[in-house]
Amino acid sequence: MAQTSVSATVPARHSRPVGPNYKWIALSNTTLGMLMATINANIVLISLPSIFNGIGINPLAPGETTYLLWTLLGYMLVTATLVVTLGRISDMFGRVRLYNLGFAIFTIGSILLFLTPNSGNAGAIEIIAFRLVQAVGGGLLMANSTAILIDAFPEKQRGTALGINSIAAILGSIIGLILGGILAAINWRLVFLVSVPFGVIGTIWAFWKLRDLSARSGKQKIDWTGNLTFFFGLTIALIGLVYGIEPYGNSPIGFGSPFVIGCLIVGILLLVVFVFAEMKVKAPMFNLELFKIPMFTAGNIAILLAGLARAGLQFILIIWLQGIWLPLHGYSFETTPLWAGIYMLPSMLGFIVVGPISGILSDRFGPRIFAIAGMVIQAVAFILLTFLPTNFDYIWFAVLLVIMGIGQGMFTTPNTTAIMNSVPAHQRGVASGMRATFMNVASVLSMTMFFGIITLVLANGLPSTMTAGLTQAGVPQTFVSLIANLPPISALFAAFLGYNPMKTLLPQQALQTMTPAHQATVLGKSFFPTLISTPFADGLHIAFYIAAALCVIAALASFVRPASIAEIEEIEIEIEGAPIPVEEQVGALSD
Repeated sequence: MAQTSVSATVPARHSRPVGPNYKWIALSNTTLGMLMATINANIVLISLPSIFNGIGINPLAPGETTYLLWTLLGYMLVTATLVVTLGRISDMFGRVRLYNLGFAIFTIGSILLFLTPNSGNAGAIEIIAFRLVQAVGGGLLMANSTAILIDAFPEKQRGTALGINSIAAILGSIIGLILGGILAAINWRLVFLVSVPFGVIGTIWAFWKLRDLSARSGKQKIDWTGNLTFFFGLTIALIGLVYGIEPYGNSPIGFGSPFVIGCLIVGILLLVVFVFAEMKVKAPMFNLELFKIPMFTAGNIAILLAGLARAGLQFILIIWLQGIWLPLHGYSFETTPLWAGIYMLPSMLGFIVVGPISGILSDRFGPRIFAIAGMVIQAVAFILLTFLPTNFDYIWFAVLLVIMGIGQGMFTTPNTTAIMNSVPAHQRGVASGMRATFMNVASVLSMTMFFGIITLVLANGLPSTMTAGLTQAGVPQTFVSLIANLPPISALFAAFLGYNPMKTLLPQQALQTMTPAHQATVLGKSFFPTLISTPFADGLHIAFYIAAALCVIAALASFVRPASIAEIEEIEIEIEGAPIPVEEQVGALSD
């Protein structure tokens, strides 16, 4: 009887108060989640040729480029459209519970990818579907990890915690590159299996150790109108943008396609309906009232602009390395994906050194100055990149990558800290989801924008250059005009995947009519890079100028003056019927 009495008074494990070291438990677990997610992202990118070879399809063949697009961008699309909904649900039912579920779903997706049963088109569809399962898990992790950290750490240590968390993202990227190069050479299935141990450990650890410190108010309902209009509106619009990269008819890009135009119109209309619906709903999933907080609004605008400037341009820099610089320096096309990742490491070095430092300093001096400086530094780096020739001296390229990494490191952690500190505690899940949505949508927009710019410039300048080069190299005239006027996106994707672009573009019958010497010239390492260098440089310069302008505007957005207590009292934001305490709203804004 005594034992029964004692056990009845002991609180359940998840109800027990946390100790003073709990914040480090939260940091270590969310860091493990970040490590797993970034390893997975880079290991898949580096292993795409092996994956497609393993299932026996050519992702550049007519009708099959869709598989490549969805494998590249499907994960990003799902996280962009679901993360706000998942953040709102987490605010309602518990962040730790949903975070832990994310670990489990991500692990299940990794196991399904490892077990992909079919090959050919069926195998490609299965890989895309299982990647979408992973994306749901990743969305749950993304929507809650930052909020869990903010809940666990006192205000003056949050920048430090987020800075340490960012190190895991960079280390995961580096580990993913190395593991991808090793495992893809052994068996393509192993690139998915490597995430499973991280997922299993993270799931068990999160369930056993994490506690939900979030404040939940009363009984809340799911905003079905907002969730459905936002999900379908954003999904349809982003699908239109993704397919806009592909050629349509005689155009090198597909934004004139009725399908793309229809997707964009329907998606935008649904998003307009979503905004009006959210203004009427009592407990909206996307709390538009949060945009009355100056720092929250400015921080999200800045992260959107920074993502637009950087995300797609990273791919363009990699294509610059893979399609031009590395072949000109003797690397085979098959090895360029791995070496491009290695040669991009200086940008990670700048981030990994400065990210944690900027987090610590922003805790002490406030985030605004660091976010502004980070964007200005990146703008300067983009301008300086325009002075590099396409066949550059690597030391200067590496220096500029380090500068870009420093700028990104100075911006990311302080900006995230400012956003999360500016919202009330019981809205951190949805705020984290909104921040992640801006970031993910910016990535998709950036990809389509910069690929579109490069493709259009190449379409204007490459045909004449290609015609002269192919004619001089002995390609039969019947094939010259056909190849010279092919959409340049095919050549860019070929270079990105580590294929020889000319071997991909030239029909086999054209090669058979050429002399061995001419074949060796056309298929050699320098032929395609030499042809594409001049028009590609023109497109690069336009992209760099646009990226620099976006960074400058992001710096101006980061310059927003923190709201005073009186101004916040005047705003009187009401969420679910209760005013937000002024001290919660001010947070880091007073720094």
